[in-house]
Amino acid sequence: MAVLLKNLSKSYKEKVVVDQLTLEIKQGEFFALLGSNGAGKTTTIKMLSCLLTPTSGEAVLLGDNVVTSPHIVKQKINVSPQETAIAPNLTVKENLEFVARIYGANKEQARQLAKNMMEQFRLLDKAKTKAKTLSGGWQRRLSIAMALISNPKVLFLDEPTLGLDVRARRELWNILEQLKGKVTVILTTHYLDEAESLADRIGIMHQGKLQALGTANELKSEMEMDSLEDIFLSLTEEGVK
Repeated sequence: MAVLLKNLSKSYKEKVVVDQLTLEIKQGEFFALLGSNGAGKTTTIKMLSCLLTPTSGEAVLLGDNVVTSPHIVKQKINVSPQETAIAPNLTVKENLEFVARIYGANKEQARQLAKNMMEQFRLLDKAKTKAKTLSGGWQRRLSIAMALISNPKVLFLDEPTLGLDVRARRELWNILEQLKGKVTVILTTHYLDEAESLADRIGIMHQGKLQALGTANELKSEMEMDSLEDIFLSLTEEGVK
C-alpha cells in the first residue's frame, strides 16, 4: 500500500480542517482528491508531504509514518505545487540538471537525467530556452518534470493544469497518463473532467470529511447520477457532513 491514512485530522484551535480521514491508496494508483476551496485537500496534501504535522490520527507512506519518520518519507516523495516551481532565469536543461544535483546526482548523471526528462515531457526543443519565456503549459511540464527527476515513489500534483488552455491541458493529460502504474500519483484539481479522464479512483472531500470514494463509474452508480459534476455539487452543498 502506498498511502494509508487512519483517522487523520488537523485542527487550528476550534476549527477542524481535516476530520478523521481514513483512506488507502495502492502503489501505482492515480488518485484524484476533489473538493471545493476550504474542503481540506491542500491541508491533507501538506500533512502527507510532511509540511504540516497532524493533530491526531496516522498517515503512513510506503511503510513510514509522516510524524515519526518524515526524513525517510521525504526521500520517497515529491511535489509539483500549484505555483509553478521553476527558476525563471535558468534554461529548461539547467533547471532539470540543478534539481538532479540537489538530489545527489553527479554532473554526468544530472545531464542524463535531464535528457531523459526532456524526452519524456517533449522538452528537448526547449532545452536552451529560459524558463521565464515559456508559455504556462510548457512551464507546467517543466515543473512536473523537475518533480519527477528525483524518481519519487509518490508524486503530489496540485492543480497541474490550472489556467492552461484546452489544448495545453489535453497535451499535459497525455503525458500524465503515461505515469500510471509507474508512480503513485495524488492529484488535486478543480477540473472534474480531468479527474474523470485521468484518475483510477476519486475521493471527494467536503468540510474536512471524505464524502465519497470510488471510480467515476462507481460513484455515478451509487449516487444514481449521470455526471461527476452533479455528484460533486450534491456532496459539496453547504450543510452536507
